[in-house]
Amino acid sequence: MRIAPLALALAVAAAVGGPAPLAAASKPHKHGSGPVKSAKEAKAIAEQDTGGKAVSARRIPLNGASGGWEVDVRMPHESQGWRCVVDADTRMVHTKTRINQPGRINQPGAKAEGPVRMIKGTR
Repeated sequence: MRIAPLALALAVAAAVGGPAPLAAASKPHKHGSGPVKSAKEAKAIAEQDTGGKAVSARRIPLNGASGGWEVDVRMPHESQGWRCVVDADTRMVHTKTRINQPGRINQPGAKAEGPVRMIKGTR
């Protein structure tokens, strides 16, 4: 079987440790460096810890200069949600408390979470 010269050259360059043109062109992105500075980051941390959907986040004072975030998480197909306190310095969930489901429940345009039987009339 005959190997194309270009493929052979790439294989030899990779084996020797030659320069990788695509890897050098992009700058690596650092994840999780420094304190949590935005509600979006706090929501992502709470969602990852609970497996639900974060609906709100607000800044709170917490054991240090950087403080923390209080995030309400809606749990689909469950009767209760979570209120998570995310420590801004450690980027971890500090506490989790069970709460009633947060978010839009009985408002126009809100979607039901699962199958709902509608019973019309009283007869």
